[in-house]
Amino acid sequence: MAKGLVVTLCFVLLVSVTAATQFKVGGSGEWKVPESGAKSYNQWAEANRFKMDDNIAFTYPANQDSVLLVDLNAYNSCDVSSPIDRFTDGNTIFTFARSGSFYFISGNQDNCKNGEKLHIVVLANRNNSTGLAPSPSLSPPVEAPPAEAPPAEAPSASSAPPPPSDQGEITPSSSTPPPPNAASFPMISLMGILGLAFVPFLNILV
Repeated sequence: MAKGLVVTLCFVLLVSVTAATQFKVGGSGEWKVPESGAKSYNQWAEANRFKMDDNIAFTYPANQDSVLLVDLNAYNSCDVSSPIDRFTDGNTIFTFARSGSFYFISGNQDNCKNGEKLHIVVLANRNNSTGLAPSPSLSPPVEAPPAEAPPAEAPSASSAPPPPSDQGEITPSSSTPPPPNAASFPMISLMGILGLAFVPFLNILV
């Protein structure tokens, strides 16, 4: 596993090195005031495609000129007083280690004002991690709304309360006497009559 990883890294580095391109400034490599009617350095740069790890070569007389790496303001005003970097060896090779804009001017202010200046835009490599956009920040977790209580279910027939217990049939009060038997009245009357009829006989016998 480790051996395979080392081989892969070596291959990537080899491809990166072999893929890098060296450009000669202006096409010829001469760093000087452009001749009348010649293309400006920026016109030359716009016709080329620069990417990270490419480099550019400047050739110039070391005792007469130099190459300054500056910011945009110094580039526009040809300010040679405080460059980001200064090269005076007469044979400068500058490597683009990042993507973005690079501004070069001559160390001779008059030469800069006469067109010895260069603006290059370097593209990011697609397989370079620095070219990746940063991941978006995580949004705070959203609390879930509280679960709603389930609706109360209607009581089923089996759970209905039992009907009230039977309180018994209402019976007529026992204090009310039953009506007299209608047949007993003639019997009583008959016995009274017979008793009255036997009274004289009883008196005779006595």
